[in-house]
Amino acid sequence: MSQLKKSFLHKNQEINQSEKKIPEVGICNGKNILFQLTGSIACYKACIVISKLVQSGNQVRTLASEAALKFIGKATLEGLTDNAVITEMFGTRFPRAHIDLPDWADLLILCPATANTINALAAGLADNLIGSTFLANNFRKPYLIAPAMNTNMFLHPATQESLKKLEAWGVRILPTDEGRLACGTSGPGRLLEPEKILLEIMKCLGTK
Repeated sequence: MSQLKKSFLHKNQEINQSEKKIPEVGICNGKNILFQLTGSIACYKACIVISKLVQSGNQVRTLASEAALKFIGKATLEGLTDNAVITEMFGTRFPRAHIDLPDWADLLILCPATANTINALAAGLADNLIGSTFLANNFRKPYLIAPAMNTNMFLHPATQESLKKLEAWGVRILPTDEGRLACGTSGPGRLLEPEKILLEIMKCLGTK
């Protein structure tokens, strides 16, 4: 069996296990959630969270970076949410997405959040749609960040300082899990399991 097929089967097993752990009751419903994804293999976990949020009666819109779409396709996100994926800052379909989406959302979440995006947000950069949306929200609505990266990148002083700065501004920084990472190492930096992310969303929306 090829290594690629083994990896695929392993991810499927993780998805099945995660879905079994997700609580069936108590999840918020009737909320508008802006779910932002950046480039990480952990995007597959984000899809489980999105699916459960939609199944519970929430409206979810997805905003994906170009790198995120290397790991998960537009068709998957659109199929899960029944909404178009927003990717471009100057797209003709959503000319004011960075302004309108924070107004529409009850909660914004960046999941998975890479080291590059975390450090860019902490620097106040707005050269892409995720950065512009972050600045336009200005913490009027709950903003969650779920980091996902290699252990060394997570523990790097630049990343840790950025996380502290973002938290001081009002961002809710979710912890990471420890365990085996896609790069083959083991340690902190692993994206939280879907059921834990859902619980954090519920807390912010006052449903837990």
